[in-house]
Amino acid sequence: MTTIISKFRRAALAAGIALSALSVSLHAEAGSLKLGMTTWVGYGPLFLARDMGYFKEGGLDVSLEIIEEASMYMAAVAAGELDGNASTIDEIMKYRSKDFCFKSVYALDDSHGGDGVLAPSGIKSIADLKGMEVGLNEGSVSQFWFNILLKQAGLSQSDVKITNMTADDAAAAFMADRIPVAVTWEPHLTLAKKENKGQVLMDSSKTPGLIVDVVALNCDYIKKNPADVEALVKGLYKANEFIKENPEKAYEVMAKGVGGWLKDPKDFASSAAGVNFYGKARNAEFFAGGEGGEAGKLIKLGGDIWGGFGKLKMDVKYDDLVDTSFLAK
Repeated sequence: MTTIISKFRRAALAAGIALSALSVSLHAEAGSLKLGMTTWVGYGPLFLARDMGYFKEGGLDVSLEIIEEASMYMAAVAAGELDGNASTIDEIMKYRSKDFCFKSVYALDDSHGGDGVLAPSGIKSIADLKGMEVGLNEGSVSQFWFNILLKQAGLSQSDVKITNMTADDAAAAFMADRIPVAVTWEPHLTLAKKENKGQVLMDSSKTPGLIVDVVALNCDYIKKNPADVEALVKGLYKANEFIKENPEKAYEVMAKGVGGWLKDPKDFASSAAGVNFYGKARNAEFFAGGEGGEAGKLIKLGGDIWGGFGKLKMDVKYDDLVDTSFLAK
């Protein structure tokens, strides 16, 4: 009898261990991912995929945290408090180093009118800004984009007088006649138009593919959680399709998720007109060609501009910043 009971106990113990292992396995499959980002219409698909359950379908629990300062969410990624971020390619280039490895796994959108230069009505071109004071956020995508515009006009940043301020403050200073020129973004461009204040001299619809937002993940996270990265990408593919098929409902969900100045679905829809959301086909197109393709040329341009200002921690190449292995799955 004792032998039989002993065998029973051993069997029960073995079954318990098996069930425990199964529980751990299931928990591991239901992975988690924490991302930081600013308040921007182009990040709406992340919230849509989360709130529509598209990430959950792939066994992934995604936490999205709004942090309005890039240096703060990048520091959180470096410290392991976040697994990655959503930001522009040029922005994250400045933080890439030999010791801080992260790579872009998905392109979310590009600004198509959402960024712009506010100037007096009499100004005809970017070249006419020579010698004028310009309010912009140094070290941000505004400085990156504005320097491209200056280069195209045959100028450099030394040809204008830069006053460092946030994009919001630059717009406010322009509206109050404290500075003549501001590099900013929505909703300030629309507000200036409504109040008939100066003009939008140039907006990003004239420079497609230069202000591109991506999801970048810590290299260790990518290596250790390939199934979760795949679930992230597939969830975003599905979210993009939903936006095309049912934009009104998509804007409602995204507005609620993103919040802030975009919490009203009407404001979100209006701002969404200033971006191009990237789905599966556009991601394949954008990253095609490696260093010689769109993404590669943009990274090279970022290297030239930020390297010229001494903002890079290393010579960032395409392969240092991009992992396309999950896009075709």
